[in-house]
Amino acid sequence: MGEVTVRWAVAGDAAVLLEIEQTSWDGTTGFPSMVERMGDNFFAKSGPEVHLVAEIDGAVVGYLRLESKYPFPEGAGVLAVNGLAVAPAARGQGAASALLTAATDEARRREARKLSLHVFGSNATARRLYERHGYVVEATHPAEFVVEGRPTDDVVLAKVL
Repeated sequence: MGEVTVRWAVAGDAAVLLEIEQTSWDGTTGFPSMVERMGDNFFAKSGPEVHLVAEIDGAVVGYLRLESKYPFPEGAGVLAVNGLAVAPAARGQGAASALLTAATDEARRREARKLSLHVFGSNATARRLYERHGYVVEATHPAEFVVEGRPTDDVVLAKVL
């Protein structure tokens, strides 16, 4: 295992991040329809400036999308993790933990009061990871989605800083 480092994304990361996006999700962890609609531009919806990337020995292996949760001033101070993915071959090497730690550090730097995220109820691995990083369940929306024919819970987790 190599050393995990985290930095902000740059435009040149688009191709490798797109590959990670296209290979990291399945019906138990994400929305297949969203990956299909993504096209060939990883940064089409949100630019490099909201993406932290993890590298192992200089190779990009994952990302975390960190954005303001609300577009109005009353919601200032709440940031959302709107995506976290690690390439299948790089899992178990600490990249996701490094990304979550970096997101917490950045949230504190911005003087945010809370980090929030959503995860499928079926994604036990991700839920354990988030809980190890201090996230707690705030709400569960049973059968919120139907993914590949299966009702899927939406679980909201948050970390108060």
